[in-house]
Amino acid sequence: MATITRRSALTRLAGCAAVAAWPRRSRGAAPRRPNLLLVITDQQFADALSCRMGSQWLRTPAMDELAARGRLFTRAYAANPLCMPQRNAMFTGLYPHQTRVTRNESPPGGLDLRRCVSLGTHFARGGYQTAYSGKWHLCFDARDHAAHGFQQMLPLGKGPYDTRVADAAIGFLDSRPTQPWLLVTSFLNPHNVCEWARRLAGRQQTLNCGEIGEPPALDQLPPAPLNLDPPRDEPDGLTLLRRGYHAAAAFPVGDFTADDWRRHRWGWYRMIELVDAELARVLAALRRSGQEQDTVVIFTSDHGECAGAHRFNQKTVFYEESARVPFVMAWPDRIQPGTCDRLLNTGVDLLPTMLAAADQAAPAELPGRNALPLALGQPVADWPTHLVAQNDLAQAGLVDGLKPTMAGRMVVSARHKYCLYSRGQQRESLVDLRADPGETRDLARAPAQRATLLHHRALLAAFARQHDDRLSAALLADEVKPIPFQATADGR
Repeated sequence: MATITRRSALTRLAGCAAVAAWPRRSRGAAPRRPNLLLVITDQQFADALSCRMGSQWLRTPAMDELAARGRLFTRAYAANPLCMPQRNAMFTGLYPHQTRVTRNESPPGGLDLRRCVSLGTHFARGGYQTAYSGKWHLCFDARDHAAHGFQQMLPLGKGPYDTRVADAAIGFLDSRPTQPWLLVTSFLNPHNVCEWARRLAGRQQTLNCGEIGEPPALDQLPPAPLNLDPPRDEPDGLTLLRRGYHAAAAFPVGDFTADDWRRHRWGWYRMIELVDAELARVLAALRRSGQEQDTVVIFTSDHGECAGAHRFNQKTVFYEESARVPFVMAWPDRIQPGTCDRLLNTGVDLLPTMLAAADQAAPAELPGRNALPLALGQPVADWPTHLVAQNDLAQAGLVDGLKPTMAGRMVVSARHKYCLYSRGQQRESLVDLRADPGETRDLARAPAQRATLLHHRALLAAFARQHDDRLSAALLADEVKPIPFQATADGR
């Protein structure tokens, strides 16, 4: 009860801060609540912006412009680096183990709509006009407006997918709604990098967001990642998992050379540029509509893309390239430009943050925190110093008749990352992100790091108790004893 009371008080304080920042129409008039534009890309690593990595290989002027005039969170992580679990977390404010969406599939019996209340529903109940354009990949029935709360599911026309998503969003903005609105613009790219990898492996694949041409000569390609090789001393289960990924039809990258990964990165960067151009069109429409000053723009991605880091492509694993995502909040004259290095869990912190911007109290049972004060540059003394992410790592193919899938948990603290897996002889990993940002050496078995390892075990145990995460508790049981893979193992 004390926790709920504390969070409610924090929510009220944050709401006051947001109200103080609202634009006023005239002296004595009630402030107009801001509009909210939530922009989501698919499969974009946090540092895959030209304002973060330089413009030699990638140019993202629209994303850079948002980051330049807003608050860029440099340590934002997905609650689960996989599409459906993360998106359902973002839209309900609940951890994946709470929604029961832990893989790219609906849970048995579907979502519990009494507990899993959608972002759209919260805003519709709060008097907002709600609209959605683009990729769905949520367990809410898109046809059931009463279930998800989006009054307008904007129809898409013809052409490249993300162009149609932008066109629909622009049409909504051009209609100049008279009441405060929430618009979700959910792009697909750079997700086409999945098809691109298969094309590089010799398969026929269509890029439904638009073609990008052929890779140029080697001297014009970006370099291979510095952390191309697997980490030293990594858990044996992760080594086996990599073999299983390379054996799966969806991940034909096991034979990629360093030059192949350079071609892969070249294509991924082009896809980010394609979606950046569509974002630029949406932002131009917002400006043209005269509503930019009254609109909070939030830009993020559902998860990252390894793009060769440790010889993985796509997502799911807990490496930085997969789990850390861009997160920008921009609000003219209210959010001052800058960066924030506080840890942010985009799966559970997004909804409370958006509700605070709209002066709506987040339900006390939501586990996340409102990050609006951080975006406004206000001091927040008790912001969490660690976060937890989850994944089932369930997409591998067969290796010697075995499907090497295993559930896992990740704890990120100020300096370290700790991971714990459900299978393997050595089920833990620990890296020093400050000294080794590329995660090239696993320290879990280093005697000098024993105290740090035990500390992170304790953090995960506290999370398990606080949020009834029974899998975390089970993984920690009996001091993390080895659990071998079995022929019928499904990772649970």
